[in-house]
This record gives sequence, C-alpha cells and structure tokens, in this order.
Amino acid sequence: MSVNKEVKRITTHILQEMKNRGEKIAMLTAYDYSMATIVDEAGMDIILVGDSASNVMAGHETTLPITLDQMIYHASSVVRAAKRALVVVDLPFGSYQGNSKEALNSAIRIMKESGAHAVKIEGGVEIAESVSRILTAGIPVMGHLGLTPQSIYKFGTYTVRAKEDAEAQKLRDDALKLQELGCFAIVLEKIPAKLATEVSQSVHIPIIGIGAGQCDGQVLVIHDMLGINNGFKPRFLRQYANMYEQMNTAFKGYITDVKSKSFPSEKEQY
Repeated sequence: MSVNKEVKRITTHILQEMKNRGEKIAMLTAYDYSMATIVDEAGMDIILVGDSASNVMAGHETTLPITLDQMIYHASSVVRAAKRALVVVDLPFGSYQGNSKEALNSAIRIMKESGAHAVKIEGGVEIAESVSRILTAGIPVMGHLGLTPQSIYKFGTYTVRAKEDAEAQKLRDDALKLQELGCFAIVLEKIPAKLATEVSQSVHIPIIGIGAGQCDGQVLVIHDMLGINNGFKPRFLRQYANMYEQMNTAFKGYITDVKSKSFPSEKEQY
C-alpha cells in the first residue's frame, strides 16, 4: 500500500519523490463525478481525464472527435470529486497541433474552467514549442509518446510502436527533449517493454506505462479494467472485474421485477 494514502493532495513534486524512492505510481482514467469519487477514495495517485472519453463515453471510433469544451465538461466533473488524486486532462486533437498560441489558450481554458492540476499532450520534438509555451504559463505538462491515438490516421494501426531502430531512437530523443523542456512525467503507450524500461532509467522524471511493461507507474482506461467494454481484451489489459456481466444481470433482474409487478413492493412504497 502506498505510504501516500493519507496525503491530502498528490502533487507533481510527490510523484517525483515516488520515482526517486522506487514507489510505483497508480493512474486511472475517469470522466464523471460518481466514478471519480470512487477512484479517488480508493487512493489513486493520478486521475486522467482522457480523450478516450470520445470512445467509451461518446461511442466514437477514435479520440479525434472530442472537443475542448467536452473535455472541460468531463474534467470539471472529475475535479469536483477528486480530493486526493492529481487530475490530469488531455488536450484534445486540434487544440494544440501546429499552433503554440492555441495550445497555450487551450491549456489555460482547461485549468481555469475545470480546476484541473495539469494537462497531457501527445508528441515529441514536433510539439516542443507548444509544450514550452504552456509551461511558461506555469501549467504542469505530462508528455505522451509511443502509440499516440490522436495520430491514428497517420499510423494507420493501433499496433506496437517503436519496434524498429529508427523509431525507437526517436522515442528516446523525444523523451529526453520533453524532460529538458520541463514535463513532470511522460506516458509511454504500447511500445516494447525493454525500450520502456530503458527510457524509465534514462530520464529522471516519472514514466507511466500502458502496454509498455514495467515503468515507474501504470495507467489503464477505467471501462477496460472494469470489464465494461465487453470483448475488448488486448494483451496489456488486466481486467479486475466483469462489470458488463454484473450490470447486464442487474438490469435484466430489474426488468423482470417491473414487468412482474414485484417491484415496488409494499415496503418500497409511501
């Protein structure tokens, strides 16, 4: 169990201390008040308001359609619930690419309107200007390398990234660049475990993995690890519950009780 369970609020400084002493960092997504309350009370270190809300909350095929306004809505709900966890919010597609001024304005809107504690941004050296500009405003930035879902149409597939030498070297260089710019942590998604371990050891900031083997911490999408997404079982996912089955059974029981007039009973009436 984390020695930080009783900490009033996890900060980027505490995360750095955790890496320094070898304590793993637990990170999970959340998108609404009720779920975030449970996640926070469980003792999660970081809650990520991910643009994966585009998939699991809105039903889109990719993360691209979700807007900045929608991310702020989800983030505001999560922030109201989180008493302990550091809340990090994804900058959505189109809110930072190619325009550092727009990136800064997007990050400022998230921080001011949601009350979040940090933003996450996908990419390496190609977004260095945007990262730098956001950081100069005093906004903590988490990087994201490897499989970057916002670039899915560029990659054309969700398969493992950085298997080839050239791409692996670029990832190493990008990680060092993000650290140099001042990012407080980096997510590495779906890359070879050996490479992720190497990067974790070569930078001093925390590395959070998803499908990247042992890093300084791990992150999963809450709907995936709870088994709400029926049938989605990639190799990197450990499913901690089968909520699809449990919820389906509960819903069917409710339907049966309503139709048979056993609900509400006399004790459940006024």
